[in-house]
Amino acid sequence: MNHNPDKSSSFKSRDHDHKNSVPRAESLKSSKEKDPAAADKNETNEQGGEAKEAEIKYTLEKAWEDIQHFLSGEEGLEIPDIIDKYLDLVEHKVSRLEVPEKSKGCPVPDPEDDGWFHKVVEQMSKLHSHVSTVFKSDSSRGPLINRIGRIHQRVMSYLEDEFRVLLEESRTVEAAADQSPDAGQDQAKEEPNFPGYSKQVLATLNKISKLMISGGYEFECYEVYMVTRRNTIEETLNKLGFEKISLDDIQRMQWEAMEREIPPWVRAFKECANIYFSAEHKLAQTIFSDNPSVAKSLFANLIRVLFLQLLNFAEAIALSKRSTEKLFKFLDIYETLQDHSSAIDSLFPEECAKELKAELTATRSKIGETAICIFCDLENSIKSDTGRTPVPGGAVHPLTRYTMNYLKYACDEYKDTLEQVFKEHSTSKPRDYQGNSQSNNDENQSPFSRHLIKIMDLLDSILEAKSKLYKDVALSNIFMMNNGRYILQKIKGSPEIHQAMGDDRYKKRSYELRNYHQSYKRETWMKLLDCLNMEGLNVNGKVVKPALKERFKSFNAMFEEIHRTQSSWVVSDKQMQSELRVSIAGVIIPAYRSFLGRFSGYLTPGRQTEKYIKFQPEDIEAYIEGLFDGSTSSMPRRKT
Repeated sequence: MNHNPDKSSSFKSRDHDHKNSVPRAESLKSSKEKDPAAADKNETNEQGGEAKEAEIKYTLEKAWEDIQHFLSGEEGLEIPDIIDKYLDLVEHKVSRLEVPEKSKGCPVPDPEDDGWFHKVVEQMSKLHSHVSTVFKSDSSRGPLINRIGRIHQRVMSYLEDEFRVLLEESRTVEAAADQSPDAGQDQAKEEPNFPGYSKQVLATLNKISKLMISGGYEFECYEVYMVTRRNTIEETLNKLGFEKISLDDIQRMQWEAMEREIPPWVRAFKECANIYFSAEHKLAQTIFSDNPSVAKSLFANLIRVLFLQLLNFAEAIALSKRSTEKLFKFLDIYETLQDHSSAIDSLFPEECAKELKAELTATRSKIGETAICIFCDLENSIKSDTGRTPVPGGAVHPLTRYTMNYLKYACDEYKDTLEQVFKEHSTSKPRDYQGNSQSNNDENQSPFSRHLIKIMDLLDSILEAKSKLYKDVALSNIFMMNNGRYILQKIKGSPEIHQAMGDDRYKKRSYELRNYHQSYKRETWMKLLDCLNMEGLNVNGKVVKPALKERFKSFNAMFEEIHRTQSSWVVSDKQMQSELRVSIAGVIIPAYRSFLGRFSGYLTPGRQTEKYIKFQPEDIEAYIEGLFDGSTSSMPRRKT
């Protein structure tokens, strides 16, 4: 319907009169001082105006009493002349509502106001309904019926403006009051004051809705309510950081920009499910208390649009290009949809709830299925690491760090969610990843645990292949020790991963780590010990000096080469580094001390001793302490 943009609500008119009352009094006082005669005249005019106002008020009430007799049928079918008089009085009274500009705020209604405008609206609705029904076929009554219709439309237009302004601006005034500096700290910790209307404003909104619906303006009433509340909720969501974004815009976004939009969406969805939807439901029930079905319908239609808007964002995210770094944001969305689905059942009508629940379930399934695909893509990223350059010093491979940190974060933060996602949305069948000996255990494990083990087994096989890139078998073992230790430490630091793997697999990995340790010692230090073998040094009870000298020379050369080479090797874990050094020293130093004590006396003191005995046991120990630091170090000064 068309509205005059210069028309204001009755509240605005009353506020306008109230604000101007004080200046008029001051002006009157000033004029008395300057011109007493003129002042007396003005005072007389004002008193006359007040008398006229009282007369109008009285006459409106008296005229309506007479009209009620007509409406009840006591006066027959003749339209009394008092109706024209009543319409004149209504037009005069309503004309006072027309002010040049609308006020920017809508004041709270004055408690002392007698509510004359709402009474007039109710009266005009009854009068219009009666004459339109009883005299609709009487053409002679057409002009009067049309006049009643015009005035009725006019007052309804003002009432609609009042309804809109109260919905839009009273909430703003109320919210501003709640955020005043005088508000206590405890109040700030409470839930947001939404939708923010006072009880008095709610009562007025309820009354206006009844007047508009009973007056035949239900469509305008519903439209104003829907548009105003939708704008208010969207504004509230915008303040939370969530803005309506089209599917095409989301698809064109880079992941960094898309990722920034997800936390505000999560917050907005939670706020809607926990606060805004229930508050809107209560608001609709309060304003349309006489029409429960209308309240349900308006609430459902209003929130349905906003709810689907939120779901559309999640669906658009699900359609974006997959990559492993997106998994955790997808799980945030999944958790949000999962944790707040119950709000639908308790608020929406059955049919609407059924529709929205189906939409939410479908969206959650898409997010869950995509999350599984992303997690499975971790396998592809492991397989695609086909680099042929070995990691310097046998250090922990970047692939190991990335994979284990990824799995640890996934399990520590999202294990329960991942368990549910794989259980509800995975279509793959259980598979045996560890051979027949552990197939029974695999069958008892969850789909997520099985897939986690599969990824770790795949990582093991890739690391095994990369260890063969080292030409030195001992360094290959150091590489496997470093990576195996790193994996074990991550498992130990994550009870969730440990639980998913089980104790048997953890013990198996520890056993494999010890095997690499032993293999390393065999490849390096057992060969060095062969130089200290006494076999072949005694012939007929005598020490063969040339053979002894060769043994010392071989030991010196081999040890120097080991130190030169393995000082640049890396053992990242300090505990394992210390354990390795202690283990090596425990094998080499006692054997060397024994060999030295037994055969050093057979060498001529002086030049021969210095030439063939380059190291004392303490020197060997110092050399060993310099291994695995990742940098070539010079040999410590030999002790004598």
